[in-house]
Amino acid sequence: MAKKLQRRVNRPRADRNGAGGGSTRAPRRGWRGRTSSQAVTEFTIQLSTLVEAGIPIVRALTILERQVSAGPFRRTLGEIVEDVSSGTSLSEAMGKHGGAFDPLYSSMVRAGEAAGVLDQVLLRLAKFRERAAEIRAKVFAAVTYPVIVVFIAAAVITVMIAFVIPKFEEVFVSMDLVLPSLTQRLLAVSRFVVDYWYVVIAVPALIGILHLFLMLRSSGYRFTVHRLFLRVPYLGDVLQRSITATFARTFGTLIEAGVPHLDSLSITRDTSNNEVLLRAVDQVYDAVREGETIARPMSESDVFDDLTTNMVEVGEQTGELDRMLLRVADAYEVQVERRIDSLFKVLEPLLLVVMAVFVGLIVVALFLPMLSLISGVGSGV
Repeated sequence: MAKKLQRRVNRPRADRNGAGGGSTRAPRRGWRGRTSSQAVTEFTIQLSTLVEAGIPIVRALTILERQVSAGPFRRTLGEIVEDVSSGTSLSEAMGKHGGAFDPLYSSMVRAGEAAGVLDQVLLRLAKFRERAAEIRAKVFAAVTYPVIVVFIAAAVITVMIAFVIPKFEEVFVSMDLVLPSLTQRLLAVSRFVVDYWYVVIAVPALIGILHLFLMLRSSGYRFTVHRLFLRVPYLGDVLQRSITATFARTFGTLIEAGVPHLDSLSITRDTSNNEVLLRAVDQVYDAVREGETIARPMSESDVFDDLTTNMVEVGEQTGELDRMLLRVADAYEVQVERRIDSLFKVLEPLLLVVMAVFVGLIVVALFLPMLSLISGVGSGV
């Protein structure tokens, strides 16, 4: 069993690196695109309610299939209804459609089926997905907000440099003014942007394409980028707590559902998008497979802090690992939300000040020659 799980853990790494030439998973029948996370969450809540009411699973699935709008998810549910009607377990049927139901989802459903508490497991899944979506949205906003503001500022400044400053240059030339050093540099930048606009557009585009290619193909590059993000002041701390909370909630939810520890670690790894966390979970998995505790390899990693490892150690000793992990997740999710709110309060005025400084420099550079001219005319009078 351990060897089989180890092969499963190692396979995705090869796929990420581009080795092996493609996915090793079974084909997803009838798949035409990804299903939104919100649609799957709503389906989970409704299915939990129907199962708890005692409605047979095939009938419950059929009812929900009819309520879903035409599209990929409805086709997926139709195929799941066919599979379950023919005797396939619900978890196995869902496992064929990884785009809608990830390994965590199908594994928890399998555990719920085995324990006879499918409705409870589905309800836990729905709460887990809702909470995870909230945290992802906040972290995404914390990362993208500065990028959007900087992009808008860069666009405004570029428009000024490409279209406004050349008009001023024509005026300066016609009046044969002696230009200050700051103005000369600004005009040189403007001429470069106007004459070599294709370079200004092509270089950032090529850098972006190269970055995307390396992110998709190289786990080493992803690890470097993710590590750099974690070292950014303040933002890195937010991301660190966020990935710790994600690990703790995923791992704890799986254990609470009755999934074995090694399987839970493997699934937690497979559902991670952060290469730093992914490698840390790899180390924990390998150590646990060799008979170690979970807390020791976690303490040796620079991803998990002392609070997390101590809580895990207490959980292992008391047999309440799932409760300890979920408490860690609750605590860090609250901290992430508070820190993101604080980050927004600091970033907004800071970015506005930076924008004002750049625009102010441009305005000063443009009007310095005018002030010199006015000063000269005044002294001549």
